[in-house]
Amino acid sequence: MGTFKKPEKHSNQTAMNQKLWKTKGVFLDLDGTLVDSTEAYLEAARIAFHATGKEPPKTNVMLEIPRRIERHLTIDDITCGDTKKFMQVYLKAYYSVTEEKTKLLPHVSETLQLLSEKAKLALITMRHCPSRIVQKELDYFGIAKYFTYVVTAMDTTKPKPSPEAIVQCVKALDVEMCECIIAGDSVNDIKAGKAAGARTVAVLSGLFQRDELIRENPDLVLPDVNTLPDFIE
Repeated sequence: MGTFKKPEKHSNQTAMNQKLWKTKGVFLDLDGTLVDSTEAYLEAARIAFHATGKEPPKTNVMLEIPRRIERHLTIDDITCGDTKKFMQVYLKAYYSVTEEKTKLLPHVSETLQLLSEKAKLALITMRHCPSRIVQKELDYFGIAKYFTYVVTAMDTTKPKPSPEAIVQCVKALDVEMCECIIAGDSVNDIKAGKAAGARTVAVLSGLFQRDELIRENPDLVLPDVNTLPDFIE
């Protein structure tokens, strides 16, 4: 599994003293948690800026776009007012390049195997596409076999931070909410988990910074998902 930094817990209790959680269901985010989508975000932004007749800005500005989209914040200052056309091109481009540009984060396959031996797994993603498209990507990475259920934004009336997807997973996996964990790299993962009443784990492998995630008061903050099995019975 390799060597990882000691996980950090957001409380007075250290991660070393963290009690193991009795867990029946683990719900995982996709982008930034299991796969690195950075190059897909950047390529989609480049295509969209060129389509609107603009030079792509610096990398950090282009990566601000998916951060804001996830939180339903305006990107008008980045697109200079061409947001509607930009978004049409951006989203189409993003979904067309994900298979080529995304890559599995290190050691995730081994981690999913360990987690699947401890609990049932479900995937919750804010990607607005049919679940079969996500299943195809999971198959490509060889990790589809670990998931009992997959939910995309198209499977819900309200995506994260609404708890709707988590409630669906609880029913599909036939577990109790108090026995479940949601782990993800975004503020919406934590907000959704809190709203649902599940335990929440923030991972620092995606677009969001530690201080942003801590403000949502997750139960646990980890450097990446690979350390999560250490906290589950």
